[in-house]
Amino acid sequence: MATPVLVVGHKNPDNDSIAASVGFAYYKNEMMKRALAQNPDAEEYEYIPCRLGPLPEESEAILSEYGIEAPQLIPHVFARVSDIMSAPVISLPGSATLLEASQLLAVHDIRSIVVTDENGKYAGVVSSRKIAERYISTVCREAKEANEQSASAIAADLQASLTQDIMSLVDNRPMVVAPDDLFNDVFEDLMVNELREAVVLDENGFAVGIVTRSDVAVKPRRKVALVDHNEFSQAVDGLKEAEIVEIVDHHRIGDVSTNQPIHFTNVPVGSSATIVTLKLRDAGIDIPEGIAATLLSAIMTDTVILKSPTATDVDREQVEFLAGIIGKDATEFGLHVFNARGGDAEMDVKTLVTADSKEFKIPEGTILIAQHETVTLDAVMQREEEIREFLRELKEKNGYEFVLLLVTDIIAEGSNFLVEGDHKKIDKVFGIDSSAAVWMPGVLSRKKQVAAPLLEA
Repeated sequence: MATPVLVVGHKNPDNDSIAASVGFAYYKNEMMKRALAQNPDAEEYEYIPCRLGPLPEESEAILSEYGIEAPQLIPHVFARVSDIMSAPVISLPGSATLLEASQLLAVHDIRSIVVTDENGKYAGVVSSRKIAERYISTVCREAKEANEQSASAIAADLQASLTQDIMSLVDNRPMVVAPDDLFNDVFEDLMVNELREAVVLDENGFAVGIVTRSDVAVKPRRKVALVDHNEFSQAVDGLKEAEIVEIVDHHRIGDVSTNQPIHFTNVPVGSSATIVTLKLRDAGIDIPEGIAATLLSAIMTDTVILKSPTATDVDREQVEFLAGIIGKDATEFGLHVFNARGGDAEMDVKTLVTADSKEFKIPEGTILIAQHETVTLDAVMQREEEIREFLRELKEKNGYEFVLLLVTDIIAEGSNFLVEGDHKKIDKVFGIDSSAAVWMPGVLSRKKQVAAPLLEA
């Protein structure tokens, strides 16, 4: 069975984070196929694209349009019961005999068997100890009566005891846990449980696994590949208890650390999807139309249709290559992606502000810089007071020094700064008075033109 590796982007995922997880998982799985073709005995991994929040509207639109499955939503990467349980479950229906149970226990060298009801759902367990106790009690009783019965009669009674159905010995005291229960929550209870095991049930009451004390002897670490970020503050909860196996990113090198050397691809380009495209091309892997469209959409949104100062010649080359695969004009496709975000006048204010937002640490504390890219700037600015009220709520709730929203007009090529909180640092760094909305011509990149100057100040 292949070991899963979760390919996950940052919190508050943007289109690049989603596309990079989809594209990089595809790349790694294709490379895995090659490795297995060369060596069928090689350790097998399955790379699973994941996300940490709702799909951006443009991501959902493009994935749906091209028939690509959305990344799996995960809440954390803490070790779970499903990471340690033994499966599939060895089970028998309640109508089975003690002899059948004894034979199955011996064949599989296990201590107990799950018993199911007439619907196949969990009813309890029967242990080898219980069967032995029943058999021994029968032997002892027959020994007392040995003078009154023939040897053949005693043997017949012993045989009859093993033809009883196992439901007569079922024990429903074992711990019952769910596949997604956390390892840490189950560990202590299991160690003091007299039956020394737990049965794992799915949401419908079917047994899907068994956990014993030996299963929890070594705490598992889920394998994770990070894309489009490399900072703990932006990463999935539980990352410090997981095993990071690879990182692909185009941002500054942050504070994520590993116990072992890993492949860390960090390239100064405009999009993580650009790096994934390069990896696919370098490996000579055919890129399906859906994967190409997904990657292209991310490069175009992250570089603001190649207008951002973060856009490089490498990005432009990959855009031309991917546009050729899907047979569309890159700029028209980019506008199509931006328009998929929906109307700014109707968009929920929380989505408008937080869909693309990132926390950063400065000496004064933590700040939040959000960005909303639009082709209808007036529609957004007509909601300024509503937006500011939400920014103030975010600041108070999370204790930010300030919250900055960039409302970026990709046609006019600039951004309005909306700031709530202590804006002295912003005013000093950019030479503005941000007590009211300020138009910043040419400012398109949060990373290069906004976050970097603030972090360096």
